[in-house]
Amino acid sequence: MNKNIRNIVGVLLGLIIINFLASKVYHRFDLTKDKRYTLSDTSKDLIKDIDAPLIIDMFLEGDFPSEFRLLRSETKQILEEFSLESNQILINYINPIEDEATRQRNIDELTKSGLEPFINTDNSTGKVTQEIIFPWAFASYKDQTVKIPLLKRSITKGLAEQITNSIQSLEYAFADGFNKLIKPKSKNIAVLKGNGELDDLYIADFLQTVKPYYNLAQFTLDSVSSNPQGTLDKLRFYDLIVVAKPTQAFSENEKLVLDQYTMNGGKSLWLTESVVMDKDSLYNETNSSVSILRDLNLNDFFFKYGLRVNPSLVKDLFSAPIMLAIGEGSQAQLQPIQWQYSPLAASNPNHPITKNLNLVKFDFASPIDTLKNGIEKSILLRSSPNSKIEGVPTEISLADVTKTPDGSAYNDGSQNLAVLLEGEFKSVYDKRILPFKVRDFKSTGRPSKMVVVSDGDIIKNKVVRNRPQELGFDEVTGKAFGNKEFLLNVVNYLLDDTGLINIRAKEISVSFLDSESIKENKVKWQLINIVLPLVLLGVFGFAYNYYRRKKFS
Repeated sequence: MNKNIRNIVGVLLGLIIINFLASKVYHRFDLTKDKRYTLSDTSKDLIKDIDAPLIIDMFLEGDFPSEFRLLRSETKQILEEFSLESNQILINYINPIEDEATRQRNIDELTKSGLEPFINTDNSTGKVTQEIIFPWAFASYKDQTVKIPLLKRSITKGLAEQITNSIQSLEYAFADGFNKLIKPKSKNIAVLKGNGELDDLYIADFLQTVKPYYNLAQFTLDSVSSNPQGTLDKLRFYDLIVVAKPTQAFSENEKLVLDQYTMNGGKSLWLTESVVMDKDSLYNETNSSVSILRDLNLNDFFFKYGLRVNPSLVKDLFSAPIMLAIGEGSQAQLQPIQWQYSPLAASNPNHPITKNLNLVKFDFASPIDTLKNGIEKSILLRSSPNSKIEGVPTEISLADVTKTPDGSAYNDGSQNLAVLLEGEFKSVYDKRILPFKVRDFKSTGRPSKMVVVSDGDIIKNKVVRNRPQELGFDEVTGKAFGNKEFLLNVVNYLLDDTGLINIRAKEISVSFLDSESIKENKVKWQLINIVLPLVLLGVFGFAYNYYRRKKFS
């Protein structure tokens, strides 16, 4: 008896010790194949120094379709992983439309705050119903608040694919939002002026988009003519220069300043054009204009770095529409017509800048050729395979839009429209006479990055009544293209020292039920899941009773 008591006491003490040790040593195991619940080291480093409560209000709550229930579940899992890394992260799950009394007021307030609701239309039961869903979250830290999108919308992809892309981007979405709140702005961006670049009013939405991340300032090259070395010294203060649709040629002094800026590790985003043509120039008495060559004196500049922006235009059958008045006199009506000069560029799915990116809209873009040298090149955006190259000069008329295009002529294949260059650049002025004497001239630069886009209008937002509109929003289709997200990703990639942008490359495999198959086989699966278990239970009960009667009779 005493031995039994000692065994029981020993077992109890062992259990107590094991539980005590388990409470001190806590670890979660991510058994998923794609490690979807394992935060990257970048995310962990980002939140490890939080010294005040970081409050997250998530509005993706309610009775949703299966796709949104999956997105909600995955969002909660990611938030739980973040909260386990820091006890300063507090999470509130809010259903803004649960209470009928405050429903409309909440919808109005969230919409005014920039949280555009998702209207889900469901006709699976034969009756059309619509649901309002807010796939958004707010993150607040030290009196600052940012909005975090949980759904990556697309104008070409179905809901299941949008949800998949959203789940893949969840960690980046939250890490990016936390980065805005936690990390002070330390990088400086110079918006270049002096060569006919776009006015600030036409790039206002882009500037507002990058402003939470970086310090912005204008920088003019006008002083190059009188003090080129001083201009170069000042330009080196900036980590990135943005050149938005220059229209005036660069002098050799200006090019040398920009070249040596790159040689010293400066990053640059070039939104340049080699053809003079703009949609506004077509709205005249003849509804036509002539495309001509635009010489910015940059051919040798880009050629040395490894690419060439060709003096021609890309026409694409896969393109955005243009609104035109069709009909005579008072009977004329505005109708959307496909405009082959506005290619909708597909993104590179394997690069973190463009992964899961919506289509990017161009206007009068030129093809880019890449050249062999020691620089690594990544094609970021390209037109569809049904593209055609049109030389200049060429008369372009709005009347041609109403004609059915000859599909057989669009056989030039996909054309490069945006290219990333990375590596140690060779100076354009290596073994050449310098336009001016440079202090510490470098013929081979430090590692740097550059993105060249062959259309300046990609950054241009529309202006209505002297107010800038959202970049990439198309009033014809009512859809938002990926222009703004693409440019923000480019800037983040060029200036990212933490690897935050690389989180976008994370691959997650998400499986969905086939809704059409479910609808077609609804009765069969109801019989299998409801009737069959009852039948099996009845058969087992009958057999068991029969066995007992036979055994004990």
